[in-house]
Amino acid sequence: MSKGKKVSIIGAGNVGATVAYSLAMNGTCHEIMLRDRNIEIAKGKALDMSQAANAARMHTIVSVAEEAKDMAGSDVVVITAGSPRLPGMSRDDLLMINAEITRQVVADVKEHCPNSIIIMVSNPLDVMTYVALKASGFPKERVIGMAGILDSARMAHFIHEKIGYGAGQIRASVMGGHGDDMVPLPKFSTVAGVPLTDVLDEEEIIEIVERTKGGGAEIVGYLKTGSAYYAPAKSTAIMVEAILRDTKQIHPCAVLLDGHYGHSDVVSGVPVALGANGVEKLFEMTLSDNQKRKFAASVDSVRGMINVLKEKNFFD
Repeated sequence: MSKGKKVSIIGAGNVGATVAYSLAMNGTCHEIMLRDRNIEIAKGKALDMSQAANAARMHTIVSVAEEAKDMAGSDVVVITAGSPRLPGMSRDDLLMINAEITRQVVADVKEHCPNSIIIMVSNPLDVMTYVALKASGFPKERVIGMAGILDSARMAHFIHEKIGYGAGQIRASVMGGHGDDMVPLPKFSTVAGVPLTDVLDEEEIIEIVERTKGGGAEIVGYLKTGSAYYAPAKSTAIMVEAILRDTKQIHPCAVLLDGHYGHSDVVSGVPVALGANGVEKLFEMTLSDNQKRKFAASVDSVRGMINVLKEKNFFD
């Protein structure tokens, strides 16, 4: 357990609050700061969580950052702030609104937490990670988007639903953009070490892949008034823990590609080792021609949204 570690979470909605709760229950850090436009709600959640930490005999204190300077000294800053994706709303609809919100909150991080590692959770994820990178001026190793862990978890769940065994032993791998553009990697997916391709036929794998792509939308469809938060929050907490505990664990995360897989100046999900410096190493896997095509299409989709922002002179 890391002592004296501080994590700030910007956006105390369902995802942000659940990240804080997950970290507090594990005793991952000493101090958690919640920052939200609605200070009263943030205070109520912080108080509730601090009491839960006492019930769990954990030392974590959850407080509210009423001003941006209260985040000073944070080792990790998680950004979940943004307009939610509502039923019928595409990820692209969120683009301009959330890019502006991201730019504003990252300016606070840059000023008060210049040595922190930023984990982006706001959608559209890959583009918001790119916006945070440009707005912060931080090294690319210290601005990381959360998506691959969530998409892998969704795929693992659907594999279990299909085969009915191996819960907790399924390792699903995906790369590329979050959502419709993700590139599942059945070759690198296993059930207790057995390759997925030996467990399911191609048609069944395609069905799982399609369901994984719509995994978030499926939950939105049920909830009607919001989107998923337990799995996204747990996936984010896993990243925070890997960084604070310097585990060097390998997870798929959204990072800036700089010649990797043949792409540059764009963010996409690839396997990386997470540790105290953020991205400690980026791994380039051997992809089939089909996977290369899918990954290129995924990258192009993100680049298209980045270009929309560039055309509106967002980065000037």
